[in-house]
Amino acid sequence: MKRTLAFGGLVATAGLLAAGLAAPAQATNTVSSDNLANTNMAAKQVAAFWFGEAKANLLNATPYGVETKIVAKHVSKGGPSADSKPGVVPAIGDEKKAAAKSKNVNLPKTSGKVFFIGADKKPHWCSATSVQSSYKNVVATAGHCVYDTGANAATMDKWVFIPGYYQGKLPWGIYVGKQAFTHYDYDVYEDGDRDYAFVTVYDGVLPESATADKDYRSDVFATKAEAEAAKAKLQADKSTVWSKLDIVEVKGDHRAKLATVAEFQALNEGKDLTGDGPFADGTIAGKPREVSAREYHSDKDSYVSRDGKTLYFRTKVDKQTFAPEKPEFKYFKRNFWTKAANGYQVVGKTFQIGLKSVGRLGDNVGGQGLAYNQKLGKPVFVFGYPSGVHPDGNNAFTGKTLKYSYGKTFAVQAPAIKGEELQGIKSSFTGEGAIGSSWLLNYQSARRIGYLNGVTIGVSDTTGNNRYDTSFSPYFDGETYGVYKAAAASWSGKIA
Repeated sequence: MKRTLAFGGLVATAGLLAAGLAAPAQATNTVSSDNLANTNMAAKQVAAFWFGEAKANLLNATPYGVETKIVAKHVSKGGPSADSKPGVVPAIGDEKKAAAKSKNVNLPKTSGKVFFIGADKKPHWCSATSVQSSYKNVVATAGHCVYDTGANAATMDKWVFIPGYYQGKLPWGIYVGKQAFTHYDYDVYEDGDRDYAFVTVYDGVLPESATADKDYRSDVFATKAEAEAAKAKLQADKSTVWSKLDIVEVKGDHRAKLATVAEFQALNEGKDLTGDGPFADGTIAGKPREVSAREYHSDKDSYVSRDGKTLYFRTKVDKQTFAPEKPEFKYFKRNFWTKAANGYQVVGKTFQIGLKSVGRLGDNVGGQGLAYNQKLGKPVFVFGYPSGVHPDGNNAFTGKTLKYSYGKTFAVQAPAIKGEELQGIKSSFTGEGAIGSSWLLNYQSARRIGYLNGVTIGVSDTTGNNRYDTSFSPYFDGETYGVYKAAAASWSGKIA
C-alpha cells in the first residue's frame, strides 16, 4: 500500500559519494514514534537485565520467527516505483573519501543483533545494522523486530542492539533502544511495504561491577517517614537496578543499626575485624561475603568503602604445585552492626551494577549510508544472521556468525503481509534470525561501508522445491527517507 505524493526541492545524487543529504519534501502523518526506554533509569535497568545472571538471557535467546516464512512471487510487471528522484546519505567516514576496491568480501562492523522480550515473555533476536545519523546513534532493522505484530501488541520489551555479538561476547558493548521510528502505515495498518524501523540508542555500556545484597539492612530511623525517604533514595540511585525492599518496625536489643567500620572498631579496640571475634557486647559482625576481584578493585590487603560502612579485605590462597593456575587471593567484604533503640528500618534485597560508558555507536563501529528511490536490478549485498531450517529439513545456518548473500534486486509481491511493492533477491537465507538483515548497495569491501537500501522482512520458497530461494524487503523511497530523517535528528545521550 503506497501513497501518491508530490515531492519538491530534491537534490539528486547519482554517484557513490554525496555532497549532502538529498531531502525530498515530507508528507504529513508518515512518521510514527514510540518510546522504548525513555529515562536513564529505565535504560540502565534494561542493560542490567541482559548482563544479569551471567548473561543467561542473551545466551538463551532464540531467533525471532514471527511473520518470516511468507508466500511471495516474483513479478515482471508493476512492482515498486520511486516517488521522487534517487538520493543517498553517505556512510560514516565516507562523506568526502574516494571509493576503494577489494577482491575479498570483508564483513561490516556495523552489523549485529537486536535482543528483546517477545509476547511469549521469552528472549529473542533479529539482525540489524548501525546507520549514519547526526548523533551516531541509529539502528535499522525490520519493523516487526520492534513492534509485536504477531501478538498485535505494543513495542518489544527490553530492546537492545549488540554489534558483533557472538556467544555472550560484546566487543563494543550493549546499546539500549530509546525511541523507535516507523512509517505511520506500518504502525497503524501493519503494511508490509513499510516494514522497517529506525531506532535511536543510548551510548553503549559494559559492566564494571555487580553487587547482590540478599540481606540489606539500613540504619534505624526514628520515624517511618525517614525510613520511607531512605527507601526512595536507594531505589532512585542509578546503581540500584533491582530491589525488593520493605520497611519494618524494630525494637531495642535488635541487630538494627548499620555501623561504620570506624564506629565498630572503636567499640572493639585492638580486635581483628576480619576474624571471628569475640566482639564486644552490643556489636555484631556480619558474615564475610566473597566478592570478585573486579568488585574488590584494589591492590591493598584491606580498605574501607567510601561511605565508611563496608570493610573489604583479601586473604592469600594456598597454592599447590600441581595447580599453579589457582588465583592468588580470595576477596571478601563485611558489614557491622550495633544494637539500636526502637525505630524503623529498610530491609530486603538489592542488586546493584556499575556500568561504564563505551561511547556512541557510530564512533565505535561506524554507520552505513542510506539509499532510496533506486532502480531495481542493481546488485546488493545482504548481511545478517540466518538461522533455522529449510522446509525440507535442511539445517543450513546456525545464526551464530554473520553471513552474506549477493544478487540483483527485482520486484516481489507478498499479499499475506500487504506487501504489494516489495523488492527481492535470490538467496538461500532461512528466515529466523535473518529478519532485519541489511541490504547494502555499492558496498565497499575494503572499507566495509555502503548504502542501506533495504532490510529483510521475510523469505519465501518461490519454486516449490521446499528450499527458501528468495529474501525480500520493503522498497526504500522518499517516505522511508522521511522516517530515517526523523530518527537521525534525535539525540539519545548516556546512561552511565
